[in-house]
This record gives sequence, structure tokens and C-alpha cells, in this order.
Amino acid sequence: MQNVPRHRNYIDRLITKTVIEHYAVSMETHRAWITLNAQDKHEVEKILKKSPLSKFWTFEIDELFVLDGQHYRLPELVFN
Repeated sequence: MQNVPRHRNYIDRLITKTVIEHYAVSMETHRAWITLNAQDKHEVEKILKKSPLSKFWTFEIDELFVLDGQHYRLPELVFN
């Protein structure tokens, strides 16, 4: 738990730099899902291994073909 604040700072920096698009953690299953912008799987692995929590992780890296959702759409027009 002592590494969590440093890890959160690292994640926050990556979100600010738009390296990380989404970061979600389940306390129920102790899993995390992270959507990253990177050139390839090797770059993703390097990014993940820089986290203060990386020694506690096992991870799978999948290259996404499509990522879509409400945040990627144009805002809805509202006529007053």
C-alpha cells in the first residue's frame, strides 16, 4: 500500500500526457484495465514496468482494433 500514492502519481502523469486513455481498477477482483497509446506491445510493457507496483503485476497486452464510446463522439447539439 505504501507504493500506491507513487503509482497514482505515475498514472496521473501518463493520463495528462495522453499516454493513458482509460484506467479502471476493480477492488473486487483486484484487476486493472488500462487503455494506452503506444507504438507496439514492447512500448506498452516498458511503460507498465515503470510503475512502482509493477513487481506485483502479471499482465496481458492486447492490441485493440476498435475502441469506441460516448467520449469519442461529437457532443450532442441542444437547440434552445
